[in-house]
Amino acid sequence: MGWAATAGDVTGDGQVDISDINAVINAMLGKNQDPSATSQADINGDGVVDISDVNLVINIMLGKVTPPSKPTGYDYVWDPTQLPEIHITVSFDEWNRLLQLYDQNSHTKQYIMADKFTFIQQGDTTTVHDIGLRLKGNTSRRRPEGGTGEMHVAGWTDWHHFHMGINLRKYNKDEEHTIQGVRKFYLKWFKEDVNYVREVFCYNLFRQAGVWTASRSHYCRLWIKVVGDEQEAYYGVYEMLEPVDENYLKQRDDSLHFGTHDGNLWKCEHNGRPASLTDPYNGDYAIDDDSDDKHTYTLQTNTKRFEDAKAQLIDFQLKLNGKGRESFYQWIQEVCDVDLLLHTYAVNVAVGMWDDYWNSGNNYYLYFTTEDLLDYKFYFIPYDYDNTLGTCTNTATQSDAGRQDPLNWGRYENPLIRRLLEYDDFRAKYISYLRELVDEDNDLMHYVAAMERIQAWQAMVAPYIANDTNEDMELGDRPASWGNHPEYRLLDPDPNVNFFRVKATSIP
Repeated sequence: MGWAATAGDVTGDGQVDISDINAVINAMLGKNQDPSATSQADINGDGVVDISDVNLVINIMLGKVTPPSKPTGYDYVWDPTQLPEIHITVSFDEWNRLLQLYDQNSHTKQYIMADKFTFIQQGDTTTVHDIGLRLKGNTSRRRPEGGTGEMHVAGWTDWHHFHMGINLRKYNKDEEHTIQGVRKFYLKWFKEDVNYVREVFCYNLFRQAGVWTASRSHYCRLWIKVVGDEQEAYYGVYEMLEPVDENYLKQRDDSLHFGTHDGNLWKCEHNGRPASLTDPYNGDYAIDDDSDDKHTYTLQTNTKRFEDAKAQLIDFQLKLNGKGRESFYQWIQEVCDVDLLLHTYAVNVAVGMWDDYWNSGNNYYLYFTTEDLLDYKFYFIPYDYDNTLGTCTNTATQSDAGRQDPLNWGRYENPLIRRLLEYDDFRAKYISYLRELVDEDNDLMHYVAAMERIQAWQAMVAPYIANDTNEDMELGDRPASWGNHPEYRLLDPDPNVNFFRVKATSIP
């Protein structure tokens, strides 16, 4: 867990003294019922406020123990020991413009300007003015309040949970418009996930398993204030997700990761046709121009050199589909970190991600490390993991994401993973990574470790899920209502229904 980020300053007054000792004692004795104060009093981060926390504060105050420094940058924003607050203020006119944009096109990508974005964490408050806010999501798109055509009326607001994208530098390109260098967030409500955990668990598992291409993900608490209202609306607990964009690349451009940040990044999704990498000359290719149009392959970077990037992606697909057995085996190792890709897909399949590349031609990014037509490395970047861990449905190739054979996860005609598994050494590595995930000694996806992790997260957010939308205020244990396996559970150890135990039995 690690130490509390305030490192002994429980009262938040900037110093460690007798008042902090008293605050820890009051929390230990149950005299302070504020959950956030109790969390701050857990100095050593072991989940319990007791005499060890009192002693630690004393030792910090006397200089006998040097508290650890606070994390910075992305590690500060996505600190897993914290539950930050986010407060957004929007003018009356801009909020109504957001509602109108939704009514005109529910999949709008257009931004509105929010007056103020405030991030509170670890005793620090950072406020950024004049930021961009837009609606996000696909099937999960929601109108932020009311019904079609209804504009905002103070005091009579029918608030709705909705996904949003935040761009702190949309209108001002300077470092003051960041949170310690972080420029963008995705804020996501927990759509039909009463466990409040699925996507957070999956991204956390990727990173625990060494899949460094996965985005950072953690919880936050969210408030929205429309200017003119008496008070801000509390939207409850949200997921705070790192977007896959140019700054994501810069965070991983060292020699141990991508090694570059100026290559070609493609968002790949099923938009009328699957992003299956099988039909290069008839693919739906476009640039990310902030228009409301939707495409299968959308170039996120180097958009002024779109034709060159498109030629590179087409040539990649031609080789992926057309090379013979021996030629493919050599080529794929030249252009790909095969171990990382197999590791990525082992996690993808283990968490039951059925709406993915292999099965649906959906929900992934591709990054080519250079703009050169032939000389590059490509990386597969996982994306969108809310419909996992037992939330599944019937598809063309499977009907049970818990029991489906991991070696035959998706469509035969989608070549990327299927072709890799045709080779004995690659297949053996893939299986070994699956086994590592469910091994009891690794604390990854063995059901005991997984349940403990989920219970800790639920304990963190449980006091805060009641909200002013009156939506999603139950903390439970079941998959989404539309799924085809309502029996799956994450916290029931019964081997017949516990998703983690069922999944373990499917691994060769």
